[in-house]
Amino acid sequence: MKHKILTKAGYSVHRFLSPIWRKVRACNFSDSMENQAEMINRRIQALFSEVADRYELINHVLTFGLDRFWRKQAARLAAKATGTLWLDVCSGTAEMAESLCRYSGGRARIVVVDFNTAMLARVSAKRESNHFLLTMAEAGRLPFADGTFDLVTISFATRNINTSVEALLNHLREFRRVLHPGGCFINLETSQPRHPIIRALFYAYIKIAIRPVGTFLSGSRAGYSYLSSTIPRFYGAPEFACLLIEAGFVNVSWKSLLFGADAIHIAHTPELP
Repeated sequence: MKHKILTKAGYSVHRFLSPIWRKVRACNFSDSMENQAEMINRRIQALFSEVADRYELINHVLTFGLDRFWRKQAARLAAKATGTLWLDVCSGTAEMAESLCRYSGGRARIVVVDFNTAMLARVSAKRESNHFLLTMAEAGRLPFADGTFDLVTISFATRNINTSVEALLNHLREFRRVLHPGGCFINLETSQPRHPIIRALFYAYIKIAIRPVGTFLSGSRAGYSYLSSTIPRFYGAPEFACLLIEAGFVNVSWKSLLFGADAIHIAHTPELP
């Protein structure tokens, strides 16, 4: 089922986000908070370096291969975008970029961005890498001019830039900045099932399987303790749609996957008047 929100920032946004904003506004965002964010960022970098070699394999095992199918679905939606310059941000080992390359029919140039050298090394070793322009950069500080891209995608990485509501909004605004007017943003990420029984089963699987199996296969207890902890803390599909609107996107819609455990969000930047 596909859902759509046409409302600009207003009642529907704050109905979902007001409890979150109250917590955020209660914090004191000082220089110490910036330093803390930088420390978190360095730690996340180290964790991804630990798991880079088996990252793809572990994702396929933990999702029973469904992550591949979901990326293909997202890439098919993304390939409807006009234009020929596409960006896959927080690309990891570039599995999303590979799917984009297939569905583009060779018409698009694809820029792959990640902040981790170990992940980019894995990408450069792939035979498809000659179709990509690899760039090491922070997702919140992209080294591109305003309005550069026709399409921006991110898959299973938005949780990792969700260190706070404001941090996530800043990243989303950065993605909007590098899109030209009318450009398309595609977000594939875990979500929160609405049905309480399905949500309870989903959380049980995270606890029983994702952390221990990920740790066993990767050898990184810290890596998969962190990654598994980000899933329950992320937003449901309607709440994330409201955040996209708050960040300045319009015509936001989403498609729920696996009873709401995952979701593909589609959003656009406003057209010029």
